[in-house]
Amino acid sequence: MLASVKLDEDEVRKLCLEKINELIKKIDSEYIFWDTAELKKRTCMSWNTIQEAFFYDPRFIKRKVGSKWYFPVKETRDFLELWLREQSK
Repeated sequence: MLASVKLDEDEVRKLCLEKINELIKKIDSEYIFWDTAELKKRTCMSWNTIQEAFFYDPRFIKRKVGSKWYFPVKETRDFLELWLREQSK
């Protein structure tokens, strides 16, 4: 005889979202800053597109160390979210 199991779909969804958020926070906490390769990966944009779209915006925080650009993760995420909202206007 087969046993049946009933699940509360809302509770399962809630638990899954909580776990996903925990994993995202863990991954994000591993990075303090991104380099250009990571910025391109996170935005799904080419370097030329980034430069044309927002790189020279004075609100976009960046630092050049030697010949390499670095972008603080939290400030970059905040800026990108703001920038994207502005694009829909």
